[in-house]
Amino acid sequence: MNTTTLSAPAPTSASMSVFERYLTVWVFLCIVAGIALGQLFPALFQAVGRMEVAQVNLPVGLLIWVMIVPMLLKVDFGALHQVRQHWRGIGVTLFVNWAVKPFSMALLGWIFIRHVFAPYLPADQADSYVAGLILLAAAPCTAMVFVWSRLTNGHPLFTLSQVALNDTIMVFAFAPIVALLLGLSSIVVPWDTLITSVVLYIVIPVILAQWWRKALLARGQAAFDATLHRIGPWSIAALLATLVLLFAFQGKAILEQPLIIAMLAVPILIQVFFNSSLAYWLNRKLGESHSVACPSALIGASNFFELAVAAAISLFGFQSGAALATVVGVLIEVPVMLLVVRVVNSSKGWYERGAAR
Repeated sequence: MNTTTLSAPAPTSASMSVFERYLTVWVFLCIVAGIALGQLFPALFQAVGRMEVAQVNLPVGLLIWVMIVPMLLKVDFGALHQVRQHWRGIGVTLFVNWAVKPFSMALLGWIFIRHVFAPYLPADQADSYVAGLILLAAAPCTAMVFVWSRLTNGHPLFTLSQVALNDTIMVFAFAPIVALLLGLSSIVVPWDTLITSVVLYIVIPVILAQWWRKALLARGQAAFDATLHRIGPWSIAALLATLVLLFAFQGKAILEQPLIIAMLAVPILIQVFFNSSLAYWLNRKLGESHSVACPSALIGASNFFELAVAAAISLFGFQSGAALATVVGVLIEVPVMLLVVRVVNSSKGWYERGAAR
């Protein structure tokens, strides 16, 4: 596979786009718009909700593909051979993403949703909230980690290789891990529905993106870069349209209990800080460079929330607590990750003194 995109520009020259920087603002506006439209035109959104084939909502399925494919276009699976150059950092990434993150989120969901906040949440949605948190944690970040890595002067080849490896593992591990943790949480999900979600929202988008990537690179690096720049806003626009639909269905529950979003944010926030700190510390103990530790820590803290939202809607429906929980992850993603970026940048001196020993 053509790997010419590995010669990325210097990290310091990149920055977040307007869409990325103000994602939280856009999501908040979608909450307001979705709730308002859902109350004004309930029949319209109910009709959209009924447009399903094999438990897959067709409008949302299309929007999810528009979200995911441009992001996967950036991933070069030919970079997998790079993993051996920073095997310790890769080891930390895999350990945190697959052995710690989903399981710690299941534990946090059990603590906060079923115990601490249980008296304040609708009892019939408790299982669904926990399921949404698990779906969010079982999908490691694919696209935004490139942004976070650039903002910390992260090693571009390491970032690319860890994303390619994570995406490869996700094709095979997402469904079993989700099924295991949902089962441990006494939440039953049909395997056929779960496999359908994996095929629709991981396997097919990966194949389409890699085919498109190869075709673009055959026309030259300039054509590839121009296409990435042109379709970048598509992902965010499709995400925002999905959120409007989602909050149109969730409006009644949110109006009745507006603190639900804040309560769902608590376990997500704890996990972000826990996973990023753990990965950062482990890389320091193992003597990895700061430019490797940063993307390793950031991918463990961030989520592939587009996939989580899609899977939650497919498995549990628009009006489910699972769908709402995954959207809370979208809502807090940018400001929280910018805080993590600030911390790892400001602690570079401390990190390098420890890693050098």
